[in-house]
Amino acid sequence: MSATVIQVENLRTHFHTRQGVVRAVEDVSFSVAPGKIMGLVGESGSGKSVTGYSIMGLVDPPGRIVGGRILMHGRDLRTLPSGEMRKIRGKHIAMIFQDPMMTLNPVLRIDTQMIEAILAHQSVDRRVARDRAREALAQVGIPSPDERLRAYPHQFSGGMRQRVAIAIALLNRPELIIADEPTTALDVTIQGQILYQMQKLRRESGTALIWITHDLAVVSGLADDVCVMYAGRIVERGGVDAVLDTPLHPYTRGLIESVPSRSARGGPLPQIPGIAPSLLALPAGCSFRERCARADADCTAEPALQGAGDDRQVRCFHPHREPLATP
Repeated sequence: MSATVIQVENLRTHFHTRQGVVRAVEDVSFSVAPGKIMGLVGESGSGKSVTGYSIMGLVDPPGRIVGGRILMHGRDLRTLPSGEMRKIRGKHIAMIFQDPMMTLNPVLRIDTQMIEAILAHQSVDRRVARDRAREALAQVGIPSPDERLRAYPHQFSGGMRQRVAIAIALLNRPELIIADEPTTALDVTIQGQILYQMQKLRRESGTALIWITHDLAVVSGLADDVCVMYAGRIVERGGVDAVLDTPLHPYTRGLIESVPSRSARGGPLPQIPGIAPSLLALPAGCSFRERCARADADCTAEPALQGAGDDRQVRCFHPHREPLATP
């Protein structure tokens, strides 16, 4: 088995607009091994989703990948013709979108869409494909799967549509699933069921996952490793327990300290001051320095992502070293 399923090296994805160049993803590197789950966390606009779309080859104009490599089994996905990339999507790499209607066709029945998703990549009988579709719906907790297969997307609730989209991603047992906040619209019970199925899938089939989210609680219970993104760059990377227990970057620490459960009941909620900078006009040097209490003259230079021991990396001149205080 290969040491990595996907390896992203120095990825840069820009959007060329009338106002200027939006550097949505800048110098992003990471790898995911078989059977591992990597959390990709950060606030809205940090570049998490665009990173996922870039891996899938789904960045539309005015956006384009302007640099870096996306390697899968030694092949750079960026260099593949569109026909080859279509064969990879759905079979080897699948994506679960935050909006399930990006997956579902509103005018086709669910069974038609699920069966076609299987037949596009595998030479099996339609009855076999239908049985697999039924099993996938049951796997994500949809009751009466035979009846639901004959339904249309508009006959499902938002949460049910999301579960169908997750079932479609699981159909061909891909090597890598990119999940873009897939449980945001689901209630806590169903969310727990989906997270359990993802854990089971990676244990049984060795499927790797990139879990894109802003929910640190989900990441803490699901991921093996975590990359924290801010303003298009990874600012911290490491094992999930190490990053959440002893965050090195001031932004990571600010995210964790602002979680409501860490604050005393009735007390003020800590927050990161200011707002994230526009990707059209990033400040010189460290993009977090205008919000950071530890910033000094050194931070007017651009920090590199450097090793910090124990397979950890941080993009900061003045990282924290002490563990978080117990709430």
